[in-house]
Amino acid sequence: MPRRKREFNAFNLSFLDIMSCGFGAVILFFVIINHAQDERNDDLTADLSGEVNLVETELKLEKLNLAKLQNALTEVEEEIVTAQGASDRLLSEVDDTEKELSEQDAETAAKREHMNQLITDLKALEKERERLQQLETEGGESVRTYVGEGDRQYLTGLRVGGRRIAIFVDASASMLDETIVNVIRRRNLPDEQKLRADKWQRVVRTVDWITTQVPENAQFQVYTFNTKATPALEGTDGQWLDVEKGRRLDEAVDKVRNIIPTGGTRLHSVTETINRMNPLPDNVFLLVDGLPTQGLNPATKRGTVTSRERERFFYDATADLPIGVPVNTILFPMEGDPKAASGFWRLAILSGGSFITPAKDWP
Repeated sequence: MPRRKREFNAFNLSFLDIMSCGFGAVILFFVIINHAQDERNDDLTADLSGEVNLVETELKLEKLNLAKLQNALTEVEEEIVTAQGASDRLLSEVDDTEKELSEQDAETAAKREHMNQLITDLKALEKERERLQQLETEGGESVRTYVGEGDRQYLTGLRVGGRRIAIFVDASASMLDETIVNVIRRRNLPDEQKLRADKWQRVVRTVDWITTQVPENAQFQVYTFNTKATPALEGTDGQWLDVEKGRRLDEAVDKVRNIIPTGGTRLHSVTETINRMNPLPDNVFLLVDGLPTQGLNPATKRGTVTSRERERFFYDATADLPIGVPVNTILFPMEGDPKAASGFWRLAILSGGSFITPAKDWP
């Protein structure tokens, strides 16, 4: 059977060609669009990356600026703290300066008042000196008389002058004798024998002699002291007594005669009493036998005292004496106290007073 030939259809071929061309065009279109989109995305990404880098750079700069500002703020705060401290110190210094000026003003006023008092006292002393010179010229009589043995005369340098005269008599146990052994022995004897001790009798005679030299128009006070100072006439502490033609002087000397030496020696009791006197004395007579054995605070128990400690007690006590008051010391030496003489001599020089160590038969 013969093969039948395929029929050729031109429409079919053209349609396939058209479809193929169309499909290829579509693909080409998408390829073109996708390529353009990629290029656009790349450009956009590049732009965005540049902006991001710029923002990051600016952020880093801002962080650096912030760090600088924080450091500057910290420095400013430290400067404020430093300035505050300096201001507080300055204010404190101003307050201290104002206090010092106030104290100096008060001290200056006190010194001025003290100087005025000294000028007044100096004028009074000058009048007293003129009166005494007139009495010496005219020939006067003593308020009291002292009768001793023989007719010896001693150049002592003691002048019992002034309007107010204070006499301080050491009545400690050491005034019983000149040696430590005899002091220990005598302090255990009956009171009658203590009163008759040679050294104490010399002290009493010296007090008697000093009171004979007190001017009639002067005032006086007599104290005995050991660890504390006590007026010879009871109830007269801190008072200036009139001579009353020698009657009160006789009473004071009689009281001293009956004092029994006992206890230690505390020189601060003398300076404390002098500073309490109002007005201050013009002349002080101090009858002692050596450096003090106790300091500012009375000893609560017995014990040995070194020579260096006694010196310290002495200088501490005399440092409190008022300026301008002469201290006249009559020393009855005690063994084992070699620095007493130099100490009281120095006190006489500094205060304008005098210092003697009398012979055993004086006055």
